[in-house]
Amino acid sequence: MTQTSRTSAAERRDARVAASAPAEDGGFTHRQILTIIAGLMVAMFLAALDQTVVATAIRTIADDLQGYDLQAWATTAFLITSTISTPLYGKLSDIYGRRPFYLFAIGAFVVGSVLCGLADSMYQLAAYRAVQGIGAGGLMSLALAIIGDIVPPRERSRYQGYFMAVFGTSSVLGPVIGGFFAGQDTLLGLDGWRWIFMVNVPLGALAFAAVFRVLHLPHERRDHRIDWPGALTLVTSIVPLLVIAEQGRIWGWTSTRALVCYAIGAVGLVLFLLAERAYGDEALLPLRLFRNRSFSIATAGSVVVGAGMFGGLLLLPQYLQIVHGSSATVAGLQMIPLVLGIMIGAMSSGITISKTGKYRVFPLAGTVLMTGALVSLSFVVGAETSIWALVPFMVLLGVGLGFNFQPAVLAVQNAVPPSEMGVATSSVTFFRQMGATIGTAAFLSVLFSRLPVDIEESVATAAASDPRVAEALQSGQLPAGGDLSDTSFVQDLPSFLALPFKTGFSNSIDLVFLIAACAAALGFLVFLFLPQLALSDKSGIQARQAASQTAGDPDAEDAGEQATQAVGAAAPTSTPPPAGRPGDAAVTKGEGHRRRHAGRHEAHGQPSGLASVPADHLRDVAGRRRD
Repeated sequence: MTQTSRTSAAERRDARVAASAPAEDGGFTHRQILTIIAGLMVAMFLAALDQTVVATAIRTIADDLQGYDLQAWATTAFLITSTISTPLYGKLSDIYGRRPFYLFAIGAFVVGSVLCGLADSMYQLAAYRAVQGIGAGGLMSLALAIIGDIVPPRERSRYQGYFMAVFGTSSVLGPVIGGFFAGQDTLLGLDGWRWIFMVNVPLGALAFAAVFRVLHLPHERRDHRIDWPGALTLVTSIVPLLVIAEQGRIWGWTSTRALVCYAIGAVGLVLFLLAERAYGDEALLPLRLFRNRSFSIATAGSVVVGAGMFGGLLLLPQYLQIVHGSSATVAGLQMIPLVLGIMIGAMSSGITISKTGKYRVFPLAGTVLMTGALVSLSFVVGAETSIWALVPFMVLLGVGLGFNFQPAVLAVQNAVPPSEMGVATSSVTFFRQMGATIGTAAFLSVLFSRLPVDIEESVATAAASDPRVAEALQSGQLPAGGDLSDTSFVQDLPSFLALPFKTGFSNSIDLVFLIAACAAALGFLVFLFLPQLALSDKSGIQARQAASQTAGDPDAEDAGEQATQAVGAAAPTSTPPPAGRPGDAAVTKGEGHRRRHAGRHEAHGQPSGLASVPADHLRDVAGRRRD
């Protein structure tokens, strides 16, 4: 009975693998693709939801763990490990296959989530968020690489639109779920906020089971050195820069600690470039990829657009919460127009690219829409602006973002060899995340450096025109600028006293919107140089199989050579083949190869290439040569 059960289980497992395996030509059916994408979407939803949920509840978590002033380290730790691990996942998955690393990423994320739910201090939470980040680094980049493996570039953007729907859904649900759990004192014997992390366990188990069951991609392991020096120097260069990006506003951008971070990062960058040059094609990020125009333009554009993108995604919730008094949950719901715009832009661009094969126009159009929306918001946003007045510009910004999510990745995947699909995809994700980090740090720095000045000017102007404001200012009831680390007091003020603060904040955020618009406009200039290449009709797996068959089949090589020679002989301006007789000592390399090839065929009883040519045709060729 036991032996029979084991046999039947093995048979069912083999049947599942066979059902999810590609055809002989490496192609997948539409049903197989949707099945694999469903498993990937669960894992991506896990990571995307976690970021929005934690962002909503981090203040409650920090207060409960008595570490409000340390809350930034929980974000920084997650950001560091997720950013650094992204290129590692790409390179290692190219060598050893996607499936084991994707399963590892899900497992690391779930383990980190459990640990975060058990944290007793902010230091522990920061360490456990770092574990979570190790898993999160692979969930997005590997999912895009897997899509590149199974879907041809011509159809790829249509399927990637499903991923944008996942991010849109998580953007709406995240604040709602985070606000609900953070608002519960206890739930099933645990603090309410701990369920923000514990809810990842069933979702992670579902994602792990789905990927384990449906993801069975063929892969041929390659002998390859692991670029550990490159990985170590990448950590040395990136970690100080991420730390200063997150902490520079608090430390001061020219403080001693900031200068030390700059120096370490610069030394690490130099060592990283030397390591990558030494390892050549085996490098973690092969430098020759930057000689590929599509790769270099797409990565540069991803940095710039990533910075501009987070200008809108970061500043709008801030404005809604401080000026309109919305809670984090309500602000998340008020962002639905932007989310709908992202989904519309991503889905429409994906369908159009699959039909026309043209992708270059979308990042250009997207950056124009982003620039226009951000400039418009800088003029429209004010202390008393209706939320409904913002909706058209939020939709416009969302459509622009949706146009920019896919084409850069698609252009890179289409332009690099299929064996480097993982490292190329993860590189675009890596640079986009770096751009977002730099942009976030720059925007927050500008915002918080301008806020005290703008609020003080706004309060002084209001006091000059309203005696009630002047009286409150003189009595100390209304601070002129002061400490803005906690802005919740604004909602408790009478409307005539709160208005100057809201006006000052609106004036500051207007400037930041304009800076974000400049970043988006710069992205347009970068993407002007993105080449429009014909999209391949072969998936990554099909392309690798075709390359492998060509490399390992001498007949295929010889057929290609014969076809080239035939075209050359038929061309009216071609150079005649060198004259010679079978016994001549001077034999060209191509002629020697053809003779050896003919000998192999004759040894197997098959006519050689020359023997199969009609005698009349040989006489005609000889006659033309004499002429």
